[in-house]
Amino acid sequence: EVPESQRTTLMLRNLPNNYSRAMVSAMLDAEGFSGCYDFLYLPIDFTSRACLGYAFVNLVDPSVVPAFWTAFDGFNRWVLPSRKVCAVGWSGPHQGLDAHVARYRSSPVMHPSVPDEFKPVTFKDGVRIPFPGSSKAPRAPRMRHRGDVCRHHWSARLSAAAA
Repeated sequence: EVPESQRTTLMLRNLPNNYSRAMVSAMLDAEGFSGCYDFLYLPIDFTSRACLGYAFVNLVDPSVVPAFWTAFDGFNRWVLPSRKVCAVGWSGPHQGLDAHVARYRSSPVMHPSVPDEFKPVTFKDGVRIPFPGSSKAPRAPRMRHRGDVCRHHWSARLSAAAA
């Protein structure tokens, strides 16, 4: 386990479900953190096209964590109407850019059939850079049927993990 003083990956919880990855990135930048993060992932439910209410953000240095935590723990100045209040916590079990790239580079979410706005992204100095590729092609997301509702398997699993 990474010691707290060396951790860089945080989880933002209680995000409005109608937020997009671009809106989260714009929020981070507007609060003064442009160039301070190198990874962002906002899990999306494919069926509803709504975010699952949380995001993973990797900061470029542990020294940024206290200011980021202060800015977003209790944040409620959303650009769309919402009563939600953001809560910040540590990401687990993955910590750091390398761990998140390794986690997602071969994930079904990186399959070409998945819309770009549903995928995790990487940045350098505040500018989006290509997500590091994998030596193996990611498999397509599996569909899981629940009654009349069809959901992607990984999306349902993430929903359960966030609960």
